[in-house]
Formats: sequence, C-alpha cells, structure tokens
Amino acid sequence: MVITVYTIEMAYARMRELQELADRSRAHRTSAASKRAAKKAAKKR
Repeated sequence: MVITVYTIEMAYARMRELQELADRSRAHRTSAASKRAAKKAAKKR
C-alpha cells in the first residue's frame, strides 16, 4: 500500500509553479497583442 503525504509546502510549491506559468502565458499574450496592434497601426498610416 502506498500512502502519499501531500504537505502544505508541496501545495504551495505547486501553486507558485502554476502562478508562474500563468504569468508567463499572460506576458506572452500581451506581447503578441501589442505586436498585432503595432502592425495594424503601421498599416493605417
């Protein structure tokens, strides 16, 4: 029988990991959106 002990530290580490991924994803989306906006602005001129 295997008993997995899930500690507060493990939960906190996982939460930080997910938050980091979310931040990276958000930063990527923001930079992609700003690049698209710059292209649109350039076309309008």
